[in-house]
Amino acid sequence: MTSLIPLHQLAAEQKSAEVTDWSARISWVVGLIVLIAFVYWLMRQGWKWRGSLQSDLPELAATPEGFADGEKLLTLTGRYHASTTAGQWLDRIVARGLGTRSRVELTLTAQGLDVVRPGAADFFVPAAALREARLDKGIAGKVLPEGGLLIITWAHGDKLIDSGFRSDHSAEHPAWVEAIDRLTRTTEGTAR
Repeated sequence: MTSLIPLHQLAAEQKSAEVTDWSARISWVVGLIVLIAFVYWLMRQGWKWRGSLQSDLPELAATPEGFADGEKLLTLTGRYHASTTAGQWLDRIVARGLGTRSRVELTLTAQGLDVVRPGAADFFVPAAALREARLDKGIAGKVLPEGGLLIITWAHGDKLIDSGFRSDHSAEHPAWVEAIDRLTRTTEGTAR
């Protein structure tokens, strides 16, 4: 038969755990922080490099005088997610502040589309530059359920740009697609 050792004897024989080597632990933590800072620095350099590659993009148009006096076809509040080269949903454009996500207030009139972004550069898209609008599910850095993004295609200089917006009320998106398509047909008809 095996003898049972009393519990108080077992407790007396236990040794305390090794003391933590704090200098080694601090070294690892500092090394990890330096690595994370280095990765963020590389990401920032990549963003700046992409902006310098796209520096040939002309300045964005400002809202024309008297724009607020015109009849508003539609307004929208929501989020601006990104602008990309048209048809290439992952080719983000960062030049001229187009890569900055922000809140947005869109106003569509017969003159064009006014994009007001608190905390980022505002811009204006003349009606003649608007090409189309569609519902999609993704643009650089943002993927949503099918039809969750309003994508507006417009010309800037010699480049076609897709800009992605999401309304606070996504049920507004189809009305925007219809209104922009109607406006582009009207401006194409007057241009002929």
